[in-house]
Amino acid sequence: MRIRHITDDDWDGITALEAEEYTADGLSEGRAALRSRAHASPATCFVLDHAGRVAGYLLALPYPKFEYPDLDRREGIVFHSRNLHLHDLVVAPEFRGGGLAKNLLRHFTATAGSKGYEEVSLVAVRGSDTFWAAHGYRAHREVRPPTSYGPGAVYMSRTVPGVRAGRTNPADLPAPGVPPKDEVG
Repeated sequence: MRIRHITDDDWDGITALEAEEYTADGLSEGRAALRSRAHASPATCFVLDHAGRVAGYLLALPYPKFEYPDLDRREGIVFHSRNLHLHDLVVAPEFRGGGLAKNLLRHFTATAGSKGYEEVSLVAVRGSDTFWAAHGYRAHREVRPPTSYGPGAVYMSRTVPGVRAGRTNPADLPAPGVPPKDEVG
């Protein structure tokens, strides 16, 4: 199992995993919306590759703190923000329980730090806030995600370990639409 950046050939697998995970709860976004989120920051989006098969994925994009993507539409703007929004992390059911989500999250967090992001936010859905809290994310109950995120959705965030606050060099941010030059992991 290896972690690498998303390629065009991965979208059938990503879309299938996303639909399997979220359709029953009315949270599935579809291929176009998912691709638009990955296009906003390809350097911070990854797949778990198991012998050429997508066994999981993580999508993250720069977003203003206390805001989040609209599940009913594609991304039209690429934000230049020190906050990186972890939009989705899914591991295929047959690969769960072996620490792959934690490995993917660790890889993502290291990447966020290396790119100069200061914070990571997310919207925890379907009771996953306990998982995220165990990984250092703090709930912001004053921020209320829309009903499209499902009942009990919780906006959460954490600082990126090892990153100094207040960095001002915009060159540290990933360039939108620039494909990765090499494989990671």
